[in-house]
Amino acid sequence: MFNLFRKPPANPNVKQDDAQTFRVRVRTIRHGEIVEFRFTKGAHIGIDDDGNYVFRKPVISPQHLDRGELVVQFNNRYQVLSTTGDGVEFVPVSEWED
Repeated sequence: MFNLFRKPPANPNVKQDDAQTFRVRVRTIRHGEIVEFRFTKGAHIGIDDDGNYVFRKPVISPQHLDRGELVVQFNNRYQVLSTTGDGVEFVPVSEWED
C-alpha cells in the first residue's frame, strides 16, 4: 500500500556478517589489487555533517601502494544507502570467494 514496512534492497557491495559487523571489498583502478575492509557500528561508523551514518576510509593497497577512498552511507537503521569510491571500484559480494 504505502510501502511503510518494505525493507530496502540489500546493497550488492556490502556484506553484513552479523548485527554489528560489515565487510566490503574494493579493487584498485590502477593495478586491480583487491583490498578488504571489516568495520563495525560502534567503532568505525560515524556521523557526517548532515546527520547520516557513514563509513569513510582511505585505501592503500599493500603490494602496489595504490591510493583511493571508499564511502559507505547508511540510514538511521544501518541499512546501506550508497557506496562510492575514488580510485577504487567495489567488488560485488556475489563475486567473493570465501
